[in-house]
Formats: sequence, C-alpha cells, structure tokens
Amino acid sequence: MLDIFSIVLPIFLIILLGYFCRTSGKLSEHAAAELNKAVVWVFLPALLFKICATSHISEIWNTGFVISYVMGCIVVFAAILFWRIWQKHSLVTASIDGLSAAYANTGYVGIPLCVLIFGEFGLKPAMIATLIVVVVVFAVSVTLIEFTLQQKGHVFATLRHVILALLKNPIVIAPILGFMWAATGYQIATPWLHLLDMLAVATSPCALISLGLFLAQKQISVQTRSFIPLVFAKLIIQPLITAFFAIVIFKLPTAWANSAIILSALPTGTGPYMLAELYKTDAKTISQSILWSTILSVFTLSALLMIFNL
Repeated sequence: MLDIFSIVLPIFLIILLGYFCRTSGKLSEHAAAELNKAVVWVFLPALLFKICATSHISEIWNTGFVISYVMGCIVVFAAILFWRIWQKHSLVTASIDGLSAAYANTGYVGIPLCVLIFGEFGLKPAMIATLIVVVVVFAVSVTLIEFTLQQKGHVFATLRHVILALLKNPIVIAPILGFMWAATGYQIATPWLHLLDMLAVATSPCALISLGLFLAQKQISVQTRSFIPLVFAKLIIQPLITAFFAIVIFKLPTAWANSAIILSALPTGTGPYMLAELYKTDAKTISQSILWSTILSVFTLSALLMIFNL
C-alpha cells in the first residue's frame, strides 16, 4: 500500500496546489478554464502526437491483451452512457460520464505502477493501455459529443459538420497526425522532439492544477447526478470485465493478464474533466469522480496486489 500511496500522493499534492492558488487569490476564478484551454489546445495535442509518432506498435502488440483491455473500457463506457441517457441526461453529459468511468490514469499512475510491479516488462502493457485510452476511448467520446452538437437535421449535413468539427479538434487530429508520421518511418528531429517533450510533460500537472482550481470555486449550479456509480464502475466493474476476457476467454500469460487487470483498475484520469470544461458542461460530477477514484484506488489496487500476490 505504501508503494501505491507514494505514486498517488503527488496527484493529491498538485490538485491541492491548485486549490490553494485559488482560495488564496493568487489565481482568478477564470484561471481553471483558461489553464484547461492551454492543456486541450497545446499540451495534450503535443503529448498525443509524440506518443503516436514514436510508438512502434508491432514491438508491444498483444492481441488478447488489447481486446481484453478494450472490452473493459467499451462495456463500462456504453453501460454508463445508456444509463445516463435513460436518466434523461443529454448525449454530451452521458458521453463525458461514460468516459469518466472508462478513462484510466495510465500516465501518472499506470506506467510507474506497472514498472514497479512487473519491472521493464511493465512498460509494454502500460504503453498499449495508454494508446487505447488516449486514442480509442477519447475519440469515441469526442465523436459522440460532436455528433450531438453538430446535428443539422439532414443526416448527410450532420455527418459533414461532425467530420469537419473532428478535423478541427486538436485531441482527435493530433494522434492521427502522429500515426501518419510513424508510418513514414522517419525519426522526429531532436529539436522538435525536445519541444514536444517540454509541452507534453506539462499536460498532467496543468490539468491537475486546473482541477484543483475548479474544486476551490463556489459551485452555483445544482449537481444533478452522482459521481459514485462512475467511481464504482471504474474501480470495480471495469477490472472484473477485463479479468473475464484476459483469464477466461484469452487465457493470457500471467504477467499480461495481471497487468491488464491492474491497468483497468486505475483511477480516472484528467481527460474527462478537460472535455467537461471544453464543452461547457457541469464538471462537478467529473471532478469528484477523479478525486474520489484516486483516493479509493489506494485501497482497491492494494487489494488486487494482495489477491494476485504481486
């Protein structure tokens, strides 16, 4: 538990830093939204492009692992999505809530935790999970949101506006350009790689500070939905689904199966909060989901490590 706590603690401290910056008046009430814009339009696209442009998928690919992890994400995402729609929430809100239940913090928690548990091998499943989370799950959610916002009555007009909106969205276009670059086989020139590194490394800290700033603000809106189902789905349901596919269906080698389950049990990352702020929806539920899933993950991850004797 101490090892997991040491990995998770910096997340709390950065959120707390943002909280104190707001309550002390050092940053204004508009700081959370403006900082989040910088993350969405500058830092996160650099991170997505770098990951996709420098990833050699053939070297880390494991089909059973990929399907197991994707199924855990997609089933949970779809379940929360349809449940929120059944509760009469908009498709935008339902999509962001579904993302919150399926979007794992692979960067800040997953990669260091897998390396700690599995050694150098842990980088392989952690990198695959990162690609799935930031490319597949994110893209599905953004596409559904844009489809809702760009509806123009006629189906072809709607599709055209959705495609144009997606092509203008940095979160979507950055990984596409990254994969296109990777397909050329060329290395990124050193100065440009350093630039991407400098921008990419700012993504998580800035997003977490923005989250802290948001939590410190007085919430004038009434919270219309609970964060508890999102946390339960993320920490309990998703790893159970992934375990079923990894162990029962694909019978993966122990290291691959255990890493898939651990990565599925990670707390919610900051991606859903970025989208909630970007699309001007109520971010209170999402911010609480991130905060409490991170707190509770210390105990749920510790329980999983004891179960698998890791």
